[in-house]
Amino acid sequence: MSSSFRDAVCDALIASASDNPSVMVLSPDVARALRLERFLERFPNQYVSVGISEANMVGSAAGLASVGYTPVIVGFSMFVAEKPFEQIRNVVAYPNLNVKIIATHSGLCVGQDGATHQATEDIAVMRMLPGFRVLAACDVPQTKALVSDMVRRTGPAYLRLGRDKAIPVYSEIGSVSERGADVLRDGDDVAVFTTGTMVPYVLEASAALEREGIHASVVNVFSIKPMDEDIVVSFARRCRCVVTAEDHFIAGGLGGAICEVLCARCPSPVERVGVRDTFGESGSQDDLYIKYGLTPSDVRDAAHRAISRRVGG
Repeated sequence: MSSSFRDAVCDALIASASDNPSVMVLSPDVARALRLERFLERFPNQYVSVGISEANMVGSAAGLASVGYTPVIVGFSMFVAEKPFEQIRNVVAYPNLNVKIIATHSGLCVGQDGATHQATEDIAVMRMLPGFRVLAACDVPQTKALVSDMVRRTGPAYLRLGRDKAIPVYSEIGSVSERGADVLRDGDDVAVFTTGTMVPYVLEASAALEREGIHASVVNVFSIKPMDEDIVVSFARRCRCVVTAEDHFIAGGLGGAICEVLCARCPSPVERVGVRDTFGESGSQDDLYIKYGLTPSDVRDAAHRAISRRVGG
């Protein structure tokens, strides 16, 4: 049974605001779409609707941060990461202000809303900004844990989420690992690094590989920036081949970041599963994942290709 990223965000923000009166939630007139009504009812003085004015929202958040508040922007990824990018760069990242951005509806999983709402380049955009943490949650427990953790820490941060289909991966998360990555399965034949909504699909693929006698390591990289380079290098050296899987362009996202690390420290065969230089379209998440090659079968096939290229045979 799956749960909703949007409901998890509201729960986590209520918990954070209960503990910290400096938390201010800002949203571009999408409280209903993001199911933030419960937060608004509970903390009417800690919620600001700026209307459909995303650039002004970022400026307002920067102003709040500059006088000691902890502003948390919540909205669709396309409209809180990409539409106001100039403001994020110049009034949040450049002065290194304590602004948090929680972006739902990231990637093809947005589904029927179509290409204009499917942010498949937001990781690439946000991880280029100096000083910005870039995070991605795979399910409800991880969403709640990462929201709580990012609000407690000082500095700008971006949390990438899906829409509704949060397939359970964790039963619960007490605290967020400082490493920024969790080893979900351990094996010596191929290392699979994944993030966000692709994590459960990769776990399904690894179970299929296990039935074939192939033992895959599965690493959930929830902190894309900063990335734990040591864990990436360690598994690449051990397994001698790598797969990356994400609901994002293969250029500039998790796959690109992994390749940058390995190119510098441990050259390895890498097969990337993700969106390949094309915009999405309207359709269900399941249908889009099939069409654009983001299924467990696609991950399994990538693992076979990586193993065929494995260093040392």
